[in-house]
Amino acid sequence: MGRVAGKVAFITGAARGQGRSHAVRLAEEGADVIALDLCGDVDEVPYAGATRRDLDETVAAVRALGRRAVPVVADTRDGPAVSRAVAEGLAELGRLDLVCANAGIITAPAALHEMGDAAWDVMMDVNVKGVWNTCRATVPHMLEMGHGGSIVLTSSVAGLRAYPSIGNYVTAKHAIVGLMRTLAVELAPHGIRVNSVHPTQVPTPMIMNDVVSRMFVPESERPTPAEFEAASAETNLLPVPWVEPVDVSNAVLFLVSDEARYVTGVTLPIDAGSLVR
Repeated sequence: MGRVAGKVAFITGAARGQGRSHAVRLAEEGADVIALDLCGDVDEVPYAGATRRDLDETVAAVRALGRRAVPVVADTRDGPAVSRAVAEGLAELGRLDLVCANAGIITAPAALHEMGDAAWDVMMDVNVKGVWNTCRATVPHMLEMGHGGSIVLTSSVAGLRAYPSIGNYVTAKHAIVGLMRTLAVELAPHGIRVNSVHPTQVPTPMIMNDVVSRMFVPESERPTPAEFEAASAETNLLPVPWVEPVDVSNAVLFLVSDEARYVTGVTLPIDAGSLVR
C-alpha cells in the first residue's frame, strides 16, 4: 500500500473503462485524483460515450477509498478547457505529480483509401491532439512545482504494429509513441519521466460493441459473444481473449511509482504476447 501516497494524479477518460480503473488503482495506493471526462458522445464514434453519472461513480469509488477526487467535465480536444480543468483540480488538491493521458476513441472500420475526412479528423483530434493538449496543460505546472513527476500516455498494440481497416487508429497510436519519446527527452532534465502503455484488447465499451465485434468476425453480421471472444483470443499468444482494465492499471501504477524511478521513454506492452504472435 501507499506506492503513490500523497501524490495527485490527473486522468483523462476517467468516467469508465481503463480511466476509471486507473483512478481506483492509484487511489488504492494513496493518490488523490483529478478525473476528467467528456461525458458525452463523439461524432463518428459507433458506441455511446460516457455520462456524468459514470464520472460520478468513478469519483465515488475513489472517495470510498479515503482519497480526494475532483470531477471535471471537459473535452480533451479543447486545449483551454483542459487547462481550466487542471487549474480547477490544482486549486482543490494543491499539487500535480502524475498524468495519465488515457482518453481515446475508435471509429468504424474502413480501408484508408476509402475513409472519409470526418473519421480521420476526429481520430487525430481526440487520440493525438487530445493527448498533446493534456500534456501542454499539465507539464508547465509540474515544471513550476519542481519535484519531478511521471506521465503515462495510453497507446495500443496498434501503436507498435499495423492492422487493416483501422488505419486512422493505427496512425494515431503510433503518433503517441513519437509524442512520448520527445517529451521524455525534453523533460528528463527536470526529473519528469514519460512512458507509454500498449494494451491488446481490453473489455471496455470501446471494444465491447457490435461494430468492433464485426471487425473481428467479419463473416458474421451479428457475431455472438462466444464468436467474438474466440476471434479476439486468436490475436494473442497467451490463451486469453483480452486483458482486464486492472492489468493495464497495474502497469500504469508501476510506471508512475518510485519502482520505475529510472524508467523513461519506454513503450510497455500489456498485450498477452500479441506483438510476438
